[in-house]
Amino acid sequence: MPRSLQQHKPQFTTLALRLSSFFLLLVLSNQSHHVKADIFIYSDCSEGKYQPNSPYVTYLNTLLSSAVNSASQSLYNSFALGNDSSAPAEASIYGLYQCRGDLETRDCATCMASAVNQINLVCPYTYGAILQLDGCFLRYEHIDFLGKPDTSLRYKKCGKRASSDAEFLRGRDAVLANMQGSISFRVSTSGLVEGYAQCIGDLSEADCSSCLADAVVQLKSLCGSSEAADAFLAQCYARYWASGYYDSSDSSHGNDDEVGKTVAIIVGSVAGFAVLIVLISFCRTAVH
Repeated sequence: MPRSLQQHKPQFTTLALRLSSFFLLLVLSNQSHHVKADIFIYSDCSEGKYQPNSPYVTYLNTLLSSAVNSASQSLYNSFALGNDSSAPAEASIYGLYQCRGDLETRDCATCMASAVNQINLVCPYTYGAILQLDGCFLRYEHIDFLGKPDTSLRYKKCGKRASSDAEFLRGRDAVLANMQGSISFRVSTSGLVEGYAQCIGDLSEADCSSCLADAVVQLKSLCGSSEAADAFLAQCYARYWASGYYDSSDSSHGNDDEVGKTVAIIVGSVAGFAVLIVLISFCRTAVH
């Protein structure tokens, strides 16, 4: 082997390995932030509005900042502010937030920060507001609603396709039955059907079970045999879908197969790039 090649090959090989390692770490870093929790689902605003210079503003801002700060440590919390004798009567505010049970606190905090930014846009100057994102929920009111059962339907979505397949219907019914026994966040899978359900943290176990039972009734009555369905009640929700129903462009659930393919393509390209550098270095040193 020529002496010049012996001198330069290790240098270029090391460079190629470092570059490939850098791009691989970059890819994995991007994939680790794959969670998309701040996708909008629905909102609701009260009719009553406060004045921009009202004492309510101070307590509302405190509540919203407290929710974001608390979300970095806990997936749920509730607040009651301005309800003591020293505060003006019009300043009292009650609120809560909750993140989806499979999120880490760092993702919860990110989702809540997005929710706070959005809720000010969708419900400006209203005494009460509700915002449901894919990964978190935020609500505040001028009156105390905490712990008071409410099973009113707030939002529903039915899939575009309906199925008469007996295996799918059995799986759907099994998933929905399993979710009714949840007291917090529960993921359920049966055959070709997947789903999850969750109650708001201020509900008792009995009220949670009752709320989820109503959500399941809503799913079946409103969406029939749809291959995917969501029912969001005031204090709980239930969602299911047929395996493979969602694709990467149609859902916030994500598609692990597509992510895997993307990683494989990028890693393969990086490896090819590293080999190309080595070959170029070989040719350059061979010429010299």
